[in-house]
Order: sequence, then C-alpha cells, then structure tokens
Amino acid sequence: MFESLNTRLDKAFKVISGDHKITEINIAQSIKEIRRALVSADVNYKIAKEFTERVKLKALGTENVLKSVKPGELMVKIVQDELTALMGGQAAGINIKADPGIVLIAGLQGSGKTTFSGKLANFLQKKKAKKPILVACDVYRPAAVDQLTTISEQIKVPIYKEVGNTNPVQIAQNAIQYAKSNNFDVVIVDTAGRLAIDEKMMAEIEAIKNGINPTETLFVVDSMTGQDAVKTAKAFNERINYDGVVLTKLDGDTRGGAALSVKYTVGKPIKFISTGETMETIDIFYPDRMAQRILGMGDIISFVERAQEQFDEEEAKRLEKKIKKNKLDFNDFLKQIKQIKRMGDMRSLMNMIPGVGKALKDVDIDDRALEKVEAIIFSMTPYEREHPEVMNMSRKKRIALGCGRSLDDIHAFIKQFEQMRKMMHMMSKGKMPKGFPGMDGMG
Repeated sequence: MFESLNTRLDKAFKVISGDHKITEINIAQSIKEIRRALVSADVNYKIAKEFTERVKLKALGTENVLKSVKPGELMVKIVQDELTALMGGQAAGINIKADPGIVLIAGLQGSGKTTFSGKLANFLQKKKAKKPILVACDVYRPAAVDQLTTISEQIKVPIYKEVGNTNPVQIAQNAIQYAKSNNFDVVIVDTAGRLAIDEKMMAEIEAIKNGINPTETLFVVDSMTGQDAVKTAKAFNERINYDGVVLTKLDGDTRGGAALSVKYTVGKPIKFISTGETMETIDIFYPDRMAQRILGMGDIISFVERAQEQFDEEEAKRLEKKIKKNKLDFNDFLKQIKQIKRMGDMRSLMNMIPGVGKALKDVDIDDRALEKVEAIIFSMTPYEREHPEVMNMSRKKRIALGCGRSLDDIHAFIKQFEQMRKMMHMMSKGKMPKGFPGMDGMG
C-alpha cells in the first residue's frame, strides 16, 4: 500500500537531508519533488499545488527557529502534519444512535459494497456489542443476494431478503419494520451498483434514502481507481449528500490518490478502510495513522489493535503450558496460522511495523505460503497432528501425495517445526539458544 508514493517522498526528503539548515533553495527543490510524488500518486494537480504551498510556508516559517532540527527530519514532520490535515485531521464516528440505527451502503458495482456490508456488520457485532441485520436490496445482480447470504452465514448475522420483490425501497422499509419487531438495533442496507454513474441508478439510491431516512449513509469506493474514485464520490454526494466515505482494496496496487483527495474534494470524511477479503479486515480511518503509513513510518497502534482482536486469553494460557512441556503440536500451529490470516494479508501487516515495510519493499511476500503450510497439515491424520514425533518416511510420503508438495518440502517443514518448537520451549525456560538455525523456510 502506497509503496510508490512512499519511495518518491523519500526522494524528496533526501534532497535536503544532507544540508545543515533550511533555506529557500533546498525547500524549493524538495517541494518540487513532493509535488511530483503527489501527482504521480494520482492526486489532482490543484490539490498537490495547494498542499505543497502550505508545506513551503510552514518550512520557511521554521527557517530561523528550529536550528537544532535536521532539515530532512523537519520536512518529514511538516509533510506528516499536512497529510493528516488533508485527510481530515481526526477519525470520524458512525451514527447508529436510533431505534434502530440505519446504515445505507451506496457505490458503484465492483467497489466492494456487499463485502463491506458484511465487514461492518461483523465490526458492529464484535466491537460495539450491537445486534445488526443485513438487508439485501440489490435486486439486479443475480449473485448479489446469494453473496450477502453467504457472508451473513459466515459472520453469524441474520439477513433480510424478499424473493420475487424487485422494489428495493419497499424491501428496505419492510426490513426496518422487521428489525423493530425483532429487536435488531442496526439495519445495514446493501444496495445495487452500476458499472457507471447513470440517472436510473442515482434516482433509485435517492429514492431508497428518502424512503428509509438512514442515520448514516456511506459511499463505498474502490481506492485503486484513483481520481476516477474521487469524481464518482463527488457525483454521488451531490445527489444523496452522504455522511462518509469507505475506501476498499487498500491492500492492492493503490497509488493513494483517492485517500489523499476525497476529503478535500467532497468535504466528507473517510470513515472506514478495507484491506482484504476476510471479515476482520476493516479499520476505522485515522488520518494521522494513514499519514504515518504513507511516509513509511508504519502504524504499530493499528497492528497491536488487530492482534488484540484475535487474542484469546484462555487459548494463550493453554498454549503456554504446552510450550513449557515441549508439547506444541501441528493443531496448535494451525490455530496460530488462522489467527494471522484473520488479521489481514502479510504485506499490509508488515507495513504497519515501523521500518519493516521499507526493509521488505523489494521482497516478494506470498500470502499463499500460509495456505501451503495449511495444506500440509490438513493432509495429516488427527493422530499425526497431535503427535509430531511419529513422523517417519512412509507418513511423509503419504502427506506429500495428499497435499501435492514434494517430499523435500515436507522434510523441510517438519524439521523447521521441530526447531521452532525446541526454541520456544527453551525460551519459556528463560534460555535463548545460541547459534540457533534460522526459520527462513517456514511458511
């Protein structure tokens, strides 16, 4: 996420990093590179120009004040503050204070509306202790209702749908009455999208909004579409005056233009970001944390929050006992893999840790590596998973055939698992093994 922008901004900061003080000349050189970086990230030129002018004025204002601060560090701090301000300054909440709270989801087809609807329901249920219900109002896309139904089953949130009814306004109104009668406190209405903005689409979403009077209207936008996303956000806002924006697919090859431009252009805050396919990969949008990510500083707070969400105290105690007895098995390892996968893709997680994202920017991080390890473990018998010590050649050959991996892969994985188990056991005893083999091959 934002690797290209981060690289270009680094280049801009290096222009003055070797200088002893801020001057008009080195500021001008750095500002020129910052403007180029923003435009390359698909930020509108007018926004990029105004942004760099503010940075320039702040930098010149410190020319004779902060002499003890290195110019490069000072420029990073100024840019960080201005990026935070450009994206809204502070996190914006979601309004669900009603009986029930009604959230209307709007956007173009393919933007990730339906998936986000599920993520939001999961978020409200787990983090806000709410009782949400999903409403299927996309009556056009054949698989839309099926997709939302699958998601509702996955996150264990009920769904309201009507077979044969093609009036989305009526479906939404009926759903709200159903929610009131059955004590649901949040209604999340997933609506139809189109491949492009058209009058019929706009009229329908406007009719739904007028018909249900939502407490919160969210516009979902694919962040990978850059300035097109911002134009679409503006067109929707002029018609339905939504409350906030949701940026999806931030784990893709996004240049950052949408995140940096939408608040300035539309005047509405970004409220949530989505970075993966699993239902847990939804985050409240914090402008200051996003500015840190863009500048390659990581986002350790969000990383810790995601880890805490997956933390199970009872499971941790059980695991600790097994490690101390050197009884860690493949089932335990499988549970840890599932927890990691629920946190999001590996590249996004690494980018949250300060310094790690930059160090690994040229490293190919394959999320399928975890799936390969899972395939190996799933090819074992229940007894083998509980007793790693029974692995002999015939068992390894059978496992290799079962998961489609080579015998060498199975050898390597089991050897590395044994090394990891031994190392964790020694560390639980307060000992750090010297010259212990690396775990580079472990998925």
